[in-house]
Amino acid sequence: MNFENLFNNDRRTLARTISIVEKGDQESIDILKRIHSKVGKAYRVGITGPPGAGKSTITNQLTKILLEQNKKVGIIAVDPTSPFTGGALLGDRVRMNDIGNNPSVFIRSMATRGSLGGLSKKANDVADVMDSAGYDFILLETVGVGQSELDIAQASDTTIVVLVPESGDAVQAMKAGLMEIANFFVMNKADRPGASRAISALKTILTLRYHDENTYMPKIVSSIASENKGIDE
Repeated sequence: MNFENLFNNDRRTLARTISIVEKGDQESIDILKRIHSKVGKAYRVGITGPPGAGKSTITNQLTKILLEQNKKVGIIAVDPTSPFTGGALLGDRVRMNDIGNNPSVFIRSMATRGSLGGLSKKANDVADVMDSAGYDFILLETVGVGQSELDIAQASDTTIVVLVPESGDAVQAMKAGLMEIANFFVMNKADRPGASRAISALKTILTLRYHDENTYMPKIVSSIASENKGIDE
């Protein structure tokens, strides 16, 4: 393993290193020890929420904004594990085609491999590898099953929970414990009927929960991610 190539952001070395780290064997442990001194500079953003909320679109648009600021962005898209192949589905990467070819972006799909949380157990290790390779921001996009996304908070500096007006997402988020981990709530597809009502419901829930003036109140942002509206907030 040529660590200088990794630290200089050689993409082939980065991909190979991630593949080794995903295995979780002794070699991966040795690599994580070796890169430890290079880890800690990247800002990590977790993006979670129910299926179909538009997480990949928001990841895509957020990445474009960061690229305009000359930042390097690593993306970890955690997909459900296929029961047939055990591999990660590549739907997220298909949706990110317009940024995937940018040399300042590195996208990695990972399977949850049966771990209880949406984040693969190895996703944080992969984020460390990207961090050591010099990426300024690492976006961790999770499965979005709702009930078990709490591990995203431990892996991220900022956590974004993406919701849509329908399906009572605000109430579901409260049940799933997402209220506790969110720094931002993004009400995506805000042009749909019921969006203002859903935002009001979310504000009510947050106000009841965060009644102490010393407690951080998550921010609520309205967005139409497919039209890049509200993303820069």
